[in-house]
Parts: sequence; structure tokens; C-alpha cells
Amino acid sequence: MSLNLNADDLAACVGCGLCLPHCPTYRVTKEEGSSPRGRIAAMREVQDRGGDITPRFIEMIDSCIQCRGCETACPSSVPYGRLIETTIVSLNDKGHSTSPRWLVSALRPLGSRHLLALGSSVLGIAQRLGLQTQRWGVPPLPLRRQPLRATGRDVYLHTGCVMDAWYRPVHQAVIDVLGAMNLGARLAERGGDCCGALHHHAGDLNTARKLAARTMRAFPGAAPILVDSAGCGAALKEYGELLGTAEAEDFAARVYDVHEYVELHADRLPTPPAKAPWSGRVVIQDPCHLRHAQRAHDSVQRLLSRFGSVDMLDDEGMCCGSGGSFSLQHPELAREVRDRKHQSIQRSGASIVASANPGCAGFLQPEGATTQHPMILLAQALGLREPT
Repeated sequence: MSLNLNADDLAACVGCGLCLPHCPTYRVTKEEGSSPRGRIAAMREVQDRGGDITPRFIEMIDSCIQCRGCETACPSSVPYGRLIETTIVSLNDKGHSTSPRWLVSALRPLGSRHLLALGSSVLGIAQRLGLQTQRWGVPPLPLRRQPLRATGRDVYLHTGCVMDAWYRPVHQAVIDVLGAMNLGARLAERGGDCCGALHHHAGDLNTARKLAARTMRAFPGAAPILVDSAGCGAALKEYGELLGTAEAEDFAARVYDVHEYVELHADRLPTPPAKAPWSGRVVIQDPCHLRHAQRAHDSVQRLLSRFGSVDMLDDEGMCCGSGGSFSLQHPELAREVRDRKHQSIQRSGASIVASANPGCAGFLQPEGATTQHPMILLAQALGLREPT
């Protein structure tokens, strides 16, 4: 059975095993089938040798967090992210869905800003009634959200779906920082509600492509597009591959992680106040899609280091276990992966964990520390808001 995998992509893996220490699921289970090397071998068995699609094969593929930590460790530059996403899509197309029906249903509202806002307000009410929604990675939610207002036309700010409904203060911090740099922010036109990243990860290629095409129409012109969610940024930068058009390639070339863009124009940043910018010790947690997919994670450290002391975790960017919907589908495995991240945070002695991805921020919940988006910390360092 064909999984529609590129033969050269499959052949690139020589089975050296250098990826193993960088795979969070292998580090927990110590099973070959939970490693990138083992999963690729299983893909070859199905595609090249006509192997059957067994429950074990589906489990191996489904248990991948898609963190892509193996890509940055691989000396052969195996495009593992493309291999795993293509395999998931092929399985879904052939009736072997890796995503439960409840997840497919849960993703539907993401394309509608109004539906997502309504659902988020319901969750906010549930929180006030004492329901423990934090175990699902849901941060404290407001019942009302302050509207965002465009301040100019220099750059676009991609607000997205979950990021906008749950973390809108981060968007406002970005707009404030850009304003301090004398840069005006423009908001997406109608249709820029969801980039389709979670749908693509879940194997729903048709919906992902529809949302990608709609997103592209929401950002007309040639202005740079800034993204403050690592997962969304990775998806937008890969629209060329997702849609396979020159227009999509041109669009992807306009996309920047917000920290990447601000660092490129750091000469515009004002001189910060003399007082200490943060109320605690800060350590940076690199989201996988910023470190391994976009490879733009160094910008966060370089930016924050301009204004105060920051440290890096000692686990070399190991995944936190969130992985989009992974923590909902595989809660026990995700928690075991997260335990290792918690140990690294505890060793750092930090009280503030800077994380540039909403999924990571919601899922981490480190004991004795709080998670905060780096752009919030940057706004604090510039005196644009009070330290929390």
C-alpha cells in the first residue's frame, strides 16, 4: 500500500540512531517503535514492501508528538516532519484515521472567530464555577475581550484562533512594542481566523488547505506578516509546501516569527527604563515549532537578554509534551514527557518560564513558576506594562 511518501525522503534515513536522544516519546518508552528511526522503518515496510496497515502501525504513527526534534539532530537532514504528516494524511484518506471523532468535531469551531469566542466564554464561566479546565491546558479565560485596533500599515499581525481567544493580551503587547518601535500594525481582513495547523497535524488535509487559502486572502499586499504563536508561524511558513503554488511560496516568504522580526529591527527599540524589568528569574522554554521547524528560537534569547538576565533550560529544547492535540489524545504519555520538562525548570530555579507558544504555555503548568509569553516580558522591559 502506498503512503504517498517521497522515495528520496524515505531513503535519506540511514538508521544511525542519532535522533533517539532527541525524541521525547523514545526517551519515555525506550521502544524502537516510538523513535523516528523505528517509525520510518515501519513506513518503509508498508510503502516499499506492501506491509499491512495494522493497529500497531497506526499506534506507532499516532504516538508521535510531531515535535521534529529529530530533524535538527539528523546529520542526513531527513525531512521527518513531512514524512509523518504525509503518512497521517494517507492513513486518514484510506479510512485509517489517527484522530478520534471528538477531536475532528473540536477543531471545527477554530475557523470561526465568533464560535470560538462563544466557546471560550463558556469555558470561562466553567472556570468560575470551579471546574478544573487547567488540566486540559486551558489558561484562565476572560468573559470579555478587549478589542484589538490597527495602528498602521507597516506590518500585519496574525492573530489566529486559539491565540486570539485565549491569549489576546499577547497580541496587544506585540502592538505596543511595535508602536514603541514606530511601526504600525495592521490586522487581517476577513478570513484570517485560523491557519489550519491543527487540522494538518490531525491529517485533515482538505480543511487545512481551505483554511490556508482563506488565510492568504486575508493578508493582501506585500507587508510582512508577524506571528506570535510558534505553531501558527511554522504552518504559515510552510504554506508553499502545503498548497504547492507560487502564490503560497510568496506568501510564506512574508511570514516572520515576531521575535525574529523585532530582532531584525532591534535598532528601533527604545532605551529601557533603568529599573529591573522582571519580578523574578526568567528561563526560556523553546517551543518545538520555533526551535525545530522555524529554527528561529535564538531570537527570543537575544531579545530578552538585551534587557535583563535570562537563562536557557538544560534539556536542549526537549519537547514539553503538548504537541497540539497530543496531550489530549495521549494524556499519560504527554504527562511523562512534561515531567522531564518540569525537572529541568526546577533545576533552573526560575519563577518565570518564557514560552512563545500557547499550547506549551497552557500545558506546562510548572510548580512554583508561571509561564509568560516573551512579548509580554519585552513589553514589561520597555516600561509599556507593569511586571506581573
